[in-house]
Amino acid sequence: MADLMASVAAGIIKKDLPPLHPGDSVRVHAKVVEGNRERIQVFEGVVMRLRGGSVNGRFTVRRVSHGVGVERTFMINSPRIDKVEVLRHGHVRRAQLYYLRGRVGRAARIRERRIVAKVPGEAVVAAPSEETQETAVTT
Repeated sequence: MADLMASVAAGIIKKDLPPLHPGDSVRVHAKVVEGNRERIQVFEGVVMRLRGGSVNGRFTVRRVSHGVGVERTFMINSPRIDKVEVLRHGHVRRAQLYYLRGRVGRAARIRERRIVAKVPGEAVVAAPSEETQETAVTT
């Protein structure tokens, strides 16, 4: 039974999605059906949370449109998602960013996580440089 479930899940899981983390700014290209036409609608915002894993994985993206916060949840392996682009990697210390709901303007900004690639295709998070660290001077 487990082999049957694994074989079904292997056919559903998408392998072309970039790694997502809370705080990342993403652009999700979702397919929308209007009548008998199908078009791509772009939803751009910040990843608030990631839920589930493997087949049932989903992520919530939040953006503010005309002063109103809009949150949309996408299934990671849904055929309705055309592609996901990661625009910025955010540096946050929470898994769910519910505190963004109560913030507007500059208070809702998320610091960018600096990434240094040592080997092409491999991303490594950069450590803060020695120049930026404050040192205590004793006299």
